[in-house]
This record gives sequence, structure tokens and C-alpha cells, in this order.
Amino acid sequence: MQEISIKVEGMTCQHCVDKIEKFVGELEGVSQIEVNLANKEVKVNYHAPASPEDIKEAILDAGYELG
Repeated sequence: MQEISIKVEGMTCQHCVDKIEKFVGELEGVSQIEVNLANKEVKVNYHAPASPEDIKEAILDAGYELG
């Protein structure tokens, strides 16, 4: 199991949290997602086949920018 922390810009409310959790959570290999609005940070626990690139792409696909 690996963990990645990603700074995310544009998150403002619970809807944003839910959307990121949905998009990232759909990736095979993602086991836990923790979104912190105050710190503008998303922590993800994952294993193969998920990769940091996949997780970042899912956040971008959800409509947010990487910090």
C-alpha cells in the first residue's frame, strides 16, 4: 500500500469533496481517500494498478487543478 498527498485548487465545499471522492474512488486499487478543504489537500492510499498519475488525472477530470 502506498500513500500520496496532492495539493488541489478550487475545492470550496462538501460537494467538491464528494466529487473528488467519486472520481478518485472509481480507480481500481484506491482504498482510502481523505480530502481536507482547509489545507487544499487530498491524501490517497492506493496500490497497483492505480498510480499517482491516474489519481492526478482523476482529480483533473473532476474539474479541479493541481496545486
